[in-house]
Amino acid sequence: MPIGILNNIASLAAENQLTITNNSLQSVLYQLSSGSRINTGADDAAGLAIANGLQANVTALTQSARNANDGVGSLQVADGSLAQVTTLLNRAVTLATESATGTVSNTQRVALDAEFTQIKNEINRIGSTTNYNGSQVFTTNALSIFLSDSTSTGASSINVTTGALSTAGLGLAATATATLGAVGNATAGDTVTVGGQTYTFAAAAGAANTVAIGATAAATMANLVAAINGGAGAGVAYGTGTGANGSATAVLNADGSATLTATVSGVAGNSVASTTTGTGKIAFSTGTTFTGGGANGDLLTAADAQGALSTINTAIANVAALRGTIGAAINRLQSASNVISNQTQNLTSAMNGIQAADIPTAVANLTKYSILEQTGISSLAQANQQQQLVLKLLQ
Repeated sequence: MPIGILNNIASLAAENQLTITNNSLQSVLYQLSSGSRINTGADDAAGLAIANGLQANVTALTQSARNANDGVGSLQVADGSLAQVTTLLNRAVTLATESATGTVSNTQRVALDAEFTQIKNEINRIGSTTNYNGSQVFTTNALSIFLSDSTSTGASSINVTTGALSTAGLGLAATATATLGAVGNATAGDTVTVGGQTYTFAAAAGAANTVAIGATAAATMANLVAAINGGAGAGVAYGTGTGANGSATAVLNADGSATLTATVSGVAGNSVASTTTGTGKIAFSTGTTFTGGGANGDLLTAADAQGALSTINTAIANVAALRGTIGAAINRLQSASNVISNQTQNLTSAMNGIQAADIPTAVANLTKYSILEQTGISSLAQANQQQQLVLKLLQ
């Protein structure tokens, strides 16, 4: 190779090698400072894609574990409430047993029935007001716990239904049923009372609990059914809440009549529906009123108390069965949470194997590249000095 001053090839080679060493040194420093082997897509494109996918799995599974734990919390609230209901029912057993004996007078049974009524009211309150995170616990709507690892094939839900909780549902309140039939269409101003709530027929409904007169008697009955149930229907203004009016519900029959069911407060012979007023074209098929007996709903007589005792024992068994269902769901959610925790651990380990920096290797490389950088700088300096030797030839 000729000795010249136009280009310093040795300097260029040293400079290029120094750039490569410096880039490698920076990469090692990034790994040591971040703890990650992959800091840019250029470090390992395929590894980065796999690691990011695993990270999405871990993130979804972590939240799914929280979802399962939240579901356990909601069901534990339900179970705790049902435990209190069982305590109340056990007290009701004591009251019914006491009322059933012949040494207690009917006057004294009034006091026993008053406490029994308060127990039923408290059960209804627990059923309607118990909530978790603002949502009602005792409902016919299923509690859906969503679990996922962020992929469509891994998505699943665990559904648990506690059901509504009430004295009527437990069989502690007597019910009465009758059929209201229409032999002709109603006239504006006619009324019908169901479950203590009066409904007024009108040409065009406006106020709450007014029922629009339909084109046919069947249409009128359909509007009445919707009004009683608190549901939607053409031309009818309703009260709030499904079946909220007097705890009554209604079903429209195929023949145009309506089957009405109302919850009785517990007094024997208590009327739950009064006669219709007006033209008489809408009336109860079995009479002007229908009544519900109090055999299972009060403790006012020894016979009623004995009947109530059987009903209360059935209610206790039903509550125990529901607690068993809830307990099984809690166990399932806890098992799901354990499985998810295991998945999270294994996926994190796999992701760590791809993404985490090998610290001993990185430290060794740091030493190597630090030395190479120093020798490269020294070599570049020596290469730059070599061309100055040409001046010796000119002396």
